Amino acid sequence: MSSFVLDKESFVRRIKRLYTEWKAPSTGHDDALSNLDCIMSVVGVDEDVIYSKSMALQLWLLGYELTDTISVFASDAIYFLTSKKKIEFLKQAQNISEEGVPEIKLLVRDRTDKDQANFEKLIKTIQNSKKGKRLGVFTKDAFPGEFSEAWKKMLTASKFEHVDISTIIAYLMCPKDEAEINNIRKASLVSMEIFNKYLKDEIMDIIDSDRKVKHTKLSDGCEAAIGEKKYTSGLDPRLLDMAYPPIIQSGGAYSLKFSAAADKNHLHFGVIVCSLGARYKSYCSNISRTFLVNPTEAMQENYTFLVNVQEEILKLLIPNSKLCEVYEKTLAYVKKEKPNMVDNLTKSFGFAMGLEFRENSIVIGPKCQALIKKNMVFNLHVGISNLTNPDAADKEGKTYALFIGDTVLVGDTAPASVMTPSKKKIKNVGIFIKDDDDEEEDVDDKKATKPDQSTEILGRSKRNAVLDSKLRNEINTEEKRKEHQRELAQQLNERARERLAKQGNSKEVEKVRKNTVSYKSMSQIPREPEVKELKLYVDKKYETVIMPVFGIQVPFHISTIKNISQSVEGEYTYLRINFFHPGATMGRNEGGLYPQPEATFVKEVTYRSSNIKEHGEVAAPSANLNNAFRLIKEVQKRFKTREAEEREKEDLVKQDTLILSQNKGNPKLKDLYIRPNIVTKRMTGSLEAHTNGFRYISVRGDKVDILYNNIKSAFFQPCDGEMIILLHFHLKYAIMFGKKKHVDVQFYTEVGEITTDLGKHQHMHDRDDLAAEQAERELRHKLKTAFKSFCEKVEAMTKAQVEFDTPFRELGFPGAPFRSTVTLQPTSGSLVNLTEWPPFVITLDDVELVHFERVQFHLRNFDMIFVFKEYNKKVAMVNAIPMNMLDHVKEWLNSCDIRYSEGVQSLNWQKIMKTITDDPDGFFEQGGWTFLDPESGSEADNESAESEEDEAYNPTDAESDDETDEDDSEYSEASEDESDDSDELGSDEESGKDWSDLEREAAEEDRNNDYATDDKRNGKFESKKHGKSSKHSPSKSSKDKYHNRDKHHSSSSSGHKSSGKDKDRKRSREDSRDNGHSKSKKSRH
Repeated sequence: MSSFVLDKESFVRRIKRLYTEWKAPSTGHDDALSNLDCIMSVVGVDEDVIYSKSMALQLWLLGYELTDTISVFASDAIYFLTSKKKIEFLKQAQNISEEGVPEIKLLVRDRTDKDQANFEKLIKTIQNSKKGKRLGVFTKDAFPGEFSEAWKKMLTASKFEHVDISTIIAYLMCPKDEAEINNIRKASLVSMEIFNKYLKDEIMDIIDSDRKVKHTKLSDGCEAAIGEKKYTSGLDPRLLDMAYPPIIQSGGAYSLKFSAAADKNHLHFGVIVCSLGARYKSYCSNISRTFLVNPTEAMQENYTFLVNVQEEILKLLIPNSKLCEVYEKTLAYVKKEKPNMVDNLTKSFGFAMGLEFRENSIVIGPKCQALIKKNMVFNLHVGISNLTNPDAADKEGKTYALFIGDTVLVGDTAPASVMTPSKKKIKNVGIFIKDDDDEEEDVDDKKATKPDQSTEILGRSKRNAVLDSKLRNEINTEEKRKEHQRELAQQLNERARERLAKQGNSKEVEKVRKNTVSYKSMSQIPREPEVKELKLYVDKKYETVIMPVFGIQVPFHISTIKNISQSVEGEYTYLRINFFHPGATMGRNEGGLYPQPEATFVKEVTYRSSNIKEHGEVAAPSANLNNAFRLIKEVQKRFKTREAEEREKEDLVKQDTLILSQNKGNPKLKDLYIRPNIVTKRMTGSLEAHTNGFRYISVRGDKVDILYNNIKSAFFQPCDGEMIILLHFHLKYAIMFGKKKHVDVQFYTEVGEITTDLGKHQHMHDRDDLAAEQAERELRHKLKTAFKSFCEKVEAMTKAQVEFDTPFRELGFPGAPFRSTVTLQPTSGSLVNLTEWPPFVITLDDVELVHFERVQFHLRNFDMIFVFKEYNKKVAMVNAIPMNMLDHVKEWLNSCDIRYSEGVQSLNWQKIMKTITDDPDGFFEQGGWTFLDPESGSEADNESAESEEDEAYNPTDAESDDETDEDDSEYSEASEDESDDSDELGSDEESGKDWSDLEREAAEEDRNNDYATDDKRNGKFESKKHGKSSKHSPSKSSKDKYHNRDKHHSSSSSGHKSSGKDKDRKRSREDSRDNGHSKSKKSRH
């Protein structure tokens, strides 16, 4: 905890306040503090405890919660007993030398004697403080745990007189200083944001759309909203939390208490009572409101009266007034204005609030004698319950309640200031449902917008515009490219053979499974009763299961157990234990996992035990099997987790130590997010360049060091056309943080809003929108300048050891290296996608060659395979690259002097690379990488022959054929690559013509053609079509085009639901296909 900073000023001020009150108590609430000899508090570990006086005192003094810590406040010294890490943090307080602050002494926990020596020191300290008899404690605080229990026993044995100081300490902490008030203001602001921007809008939407939503779902939504940036007013989400589960009540069941919980009933459109509160840095806030749906005049009158009552209480909250007097005056006001409401009022009108949500001893009630002081914060709430609405249409609306509450701050004069000033008048909380006439108008508006949408869909441009607009001089470019590739192919095989010859026959050493031993000697075997009674026993210490086999207890290490299963059949319970043995798994190199694979192995063991408990037995015999089953699972999980962590760490390369530069002018960027996240929650931090590396420090204090000599590639991607601006480091060796290894580390910040509010009516000349756009442009420019300046300073400081590469966006092309399609952008030495996570980074110097798969011109996509110079490394694959980008990608690779090849099939690269690595000499003797393009020599001849044949056929309706060719490629691609289906929705609409239109055109074309005279030409065309397909020739008759299109569409749409319209289209295509076959037969005979 050395990275956490203690607020020394606040610590000194509050310690002085505590000791001053102890020595000379101020009148007002309770003088029990002056009679004490010593004060003690202990904070244990209990996640279920949210609020306690011990924790509140610790947070008030130190600003942080320190678990398993004992604090003793003696008359002349303050003692803290805690762990070593927490002592490092507390050392900041040890050096304080201020008048009125006692000496601070720190004791480090000693686990060897279970802190007995430390406990004795603390007991002596208490005994030496004043009279050493009366000890101030928080009697209601009871933390579980070995540490807390041991200290309690020591205290009990010492026989001190315990005095509860909960009330006086609460009163001491009640007046807030400026820092505490600011924290409560921020918490109140978040409460208002969640209430106004989330809960209120959500309730309005539910009522408007007449949905059924449970109270619990609304409550859960409020809790989730506190983690969203748009509701937190720019505050750190790690410091925010809900003060209590949000309470939503409606439908006649109301409990106007903060201990109530949202039930599972659906939201009733009548009276809706809502309460929620946020915490910031452990300081609480609250806001309570009531929504009235179509309220009657009487309900509106009652609600207005309740608002007036709250305003009356605000006037009474002035310093030096007693809280009971405030209550009595408020009650008198209600009796005067509406005497019939007195019995319906809540029993109290609020309570003090701060580090604890509710301070039970400081309540605006009839019995509290506490004096109000300046800067006290109250949760001021007032409610009326059990009211009746005789005009209600349903039973749930007959009974209702009204409730309002705010966080208020007591000032010098009345009234107290409201820290949650959300509007609460009847015009702000009354919901009056409109008539159906308005809804009909909305429907008409929606209908009016439909033609615009369809026009937009039909107005899209043709996809293959790039291919259709090829120029004639590209033929010369293609020839030059092929010539260059032939030169690269010759160099490739020569260089690869030389490189492999230098590497020698170095093969990976097979990893032998660690031979685990349960017990090295008989003395380590446990002497438990279960072992002696020949029962199953799980030894957690040595991770061993001791099983009875033929009357002998045999230990089996947990690593030998593959899995276990338990079943109950009749009166017996069966436990089956399966072991690892040769042949159990079909993986590679299985033999290396077993030191003696030829030995005899136990495959499985089954135990049976009775479920019937005999007379006199504590439990049934099967209890042993049930317990063993549970413990084996537990130990197995722990063992596997530890092994996984060891595997992560085993091949890590040890990094140098970062040398920190004390120069204040170090290049530094603030408010950056890191990817991958250090913890589950995303958090910001700062990146600073030091002497030999970068250091990133998150706001929580987590550190990530990246050394310059471990950076393989560094990238700076500006925010042009992107929603984030980033720095990315691709490392030579993985580094460890967040319990995982990472080769890619990225630091980024968001630019502008990533989400768009679709509910907002957009207008081109909206001043708010124009101002927002201008602000975003300025922010982009500012961020780009800051990042560019950082990169330049780092390059100058490291003398170009680290050079930042920027992707060329204009050279980018779409592809799917992982699950989703992204934009891949070349840099001067890499191919990257850095925006989406996980990132894709290919260093071109590591690439041996690139192979294109599925290059067929009736497909719309192809795949790209990167083969690395290190043949043992797995090949990288990019799927679903559009076919119209093929020439673009080839040109880029050719300019980078990278050899590429292409083929129509997808290859099994795992087998190919294994064949090469097993016999590299034989591979290169047989021609090496030339096997990827065996027909390269005859490619030119084939293409020229195809072009001649294409010229022999000229269709009468060229425009129709172009469009059908385009659709044909769409359906063919869909059958080959289903991953791109989501991007290709609406392909029929984009072509501009429906199936019925295309069939009508085909029928007209068939009638216009003379089959007797064109019989020879059609026969020639059909024989060519079945032989091969060409890229530029419309080489299919309209009848066969429909046949092929139907085939591709049906194969691609398997597994997807089709609408009625799609079914009609499919049926019409099948009819067309049948007609096409019959006509083709006529033309042949």
